[in-house]
Amino acid sequence: MLIPTPKLTASDSHVLADVDRMRAELRFELQSKPGKWAGGLRKFLTADAVAASNSIEGFRVSTVDVEDLIAGERDVEVSEENKAETLAYQQMMSYIQSLHDVDDFVYSQGFINALHWMLQGHRHTESRPAGQWRRGPVYVTDASDPRVAAYAAPGADEVPALMAQLVDWLNADDDAHPLVQAAMAHLNLVSIHPWADGNGRMSRSLQTLMIAREGVLAPEFSSIEAWLGRSRNTWEYYQVLGRRGNTYRPDQDAAEWIRFSLTAYHQQAQTVHARWVQSGRAWAMLEKFAAGMRLDERVVSALHDVAMSGRVRRTRYEQAEGLSLQQAQRDLRDLVAAGVLEPVGRTRARFYTKGSGYPLDVLEVAETPTTLEDPYRRH
Repeated sequence: MLIPTPKLTASDSHVLADVDRMRAELRFELQSKPGKWAGGLRKFLTADAVAASNSIEGFRVSTVDVEDLIAGERDVEVSEENKAETLAYQQMMSYIQSLHDVDDFVYSQGFINALHWMLQGHRHTESRPAGQWRRGPVYVTDASDPRVAAYAAPGADEVPALMAQLVDWLNADDDAHPLVQAAMAHLNLVSIHPWADGNGRMSRSLQTLMIAREGVLAPEFSSIEAWLGRSRNTWEYYQVLGRRGNTYRPDQDAAEWIRFSLTAYHQQAQTVHARWVQSGRAWAMLEKFAAGMRLDERVVSALHDVAMSGRVRRTRYEQAEGLSLQQAQRDLRDLVAAGVLEPVGRTRARFYTKGSGYPLDVLEVAETPTTLEDPYRRH
């Protein structure tokens, strides 16, 4: 038996309507004002989702380091383990994003296991297989005492039947709102815990895929994984799941989970919109700055990376503008000579941060924190 979708309260419905409105407005802005900075924002949001979801599982790589790894940088100062986890998750996320508009897409147990192989294949062993249902018990241990099981998943013999039910449900027509369906898919998968490892990231990825398949926003703008990765939200994430008890009890009401998920959707929509606005303003200001300095307009993308991510690497700038290695090196060298950028490190590991001549008003725009509204306090 799967966990049934609860009936929405009046407050839930109001919050969900707010989320729909914000996402529709962002879609309109993306389509009507497709600024050049949108490409960089898509990459940032993907990297932020990867960094956040991995951080929940203890693999800590900053968003800017994830951006560099995705761009193909090899000299990023992260451990080999964290690099492997980042690149595996990014590969799976890229595939998920590519499925958002596939006409003949269907869910299957084989497809879900294939995603798991993409995520965990580099860790595959006989005792902890990737891309296959687990063969034994699995426990989520208590953070304060690893000898205590905070959650014991259903027995391994129950997993195939439960996953068959989940796949049937995923492919069936459902009256629930797609965002609610995605939240329930996350809850059901993480509760079944069908693999020896990687269950949390797979559950969050399934939710991301379902949101992307809804088709309202491009996949990069759809994930709530970055929101879940913030420390306070991660703590609440575990608290909400923990209050469901330490064994699989699908007969419990999932209303609290839906409220938590709708808050996540709402606040992530607020965050993405704020980032979109900041990115656009910073880009416009940097265009004026570059023109005033008589710099080539292409260097704006390098300066924009510094504003929004804190630094830029030659590889990312080269890829963003389609430049040769020599052109990218020359531009960055000229920006250093002008005092706009400052190099950090040597040779291939070098990156660039703001110099004394970098426009402070741009940094003020880019670094202004976003105040997030609790959507349930309005209803």
